[in-house]
Amino acid sequence: MTAFGLLPVDTASAVGGWLGRTIGPRLGASRRALRNLRQALPDNSDAENRRIIRGMWDNLGRSVAELPHLETICAAGSQRVEIVNGEDVAALRDRRRPAILFGGHFANWEVGPATIHRLLGPSLLSVFRASNNPWADRVLRRRMPARRAVAKGAEGGRDLIRHLRQGGHVAMLVDQKMNDGIAVPFFGRDAMTAPAIARLALRFDCPIVPVRVERLNGPRFRFTVMPRLELPDGNDTADAVLETMKRVTATIEQWIVARPEQWLWIHKRWPREA
Repeated sequence: MTAFGLLPVDTASAVGGWLGRTIGPRLGASRRALRNLRQALPDNSDAENRRIIRGMWDNLGRSVAELPHLETICAAGSQRVEIVNGEDVAALRDRRRPAILFGGHFANWEVGPATIHRLLGPSLLSVFRASNNPWADRVLRRRMPARRAVAKGAEGGRDLIRHLRQGGHVAMLVDQKMNDGIAVPFFGRDAMTAPAIARLALRFDCPIVPVRVERLNGPRFRFTVMPRLELPDGNDTADAVLETMKRVTATIEQWIVARPEQWLWIHKRWPREA
């Protein structure tokens, strides 16, 4: 982080991308990425899958190298993050009623939280997964000092409920596996998925707003606020939760198909035997 921080942001991103696409395809995790690709996009050729995996590692290397520059990239007036439909975020903020925003591990996925925190200010509480490595966790937390954020877990869940009850907004990434979640179809196969976003939205009758981040060129991004998802009829029932999560997951699928090299295919998203 120190070395990348000493470089200009464009240079850091380029070096990180070179390291990622040079080293990453040789790592064992690329075999998992290839299995995931064959499962999710079975019509792809091997050459196309290799291109996607190389692009994924390039994107991941850039994302790591950009972390020390995140504040600069996402600052107002930096012209490195193009905001589409930003007025929809302002409308959410001015309504002073609860809302939930979600994204996934696309492009530099820290750009989304950093940007939405800047736009919504103290009304936003975001959710993060603490790193398994305590040292890495401390480093990453120092990169988001201005954010109001809680870690996944029971205590964080109570904070989320309290925040929504007060009319606040919540943001989370929803594309990772949760072993004790619910089975939701994802590219035609069941994947264990955290249902929290659906349960909270149905409980508080609040909108679910997809927020998409795309890498355009180097450390330049497009941040798009998408139309809110329609909630199914019914209260917080198992059927309503499942239907809501199907709509959330279908949105993630669309983003992956559009830019597959910008998603993190090394997630253990499906059972291996599938």
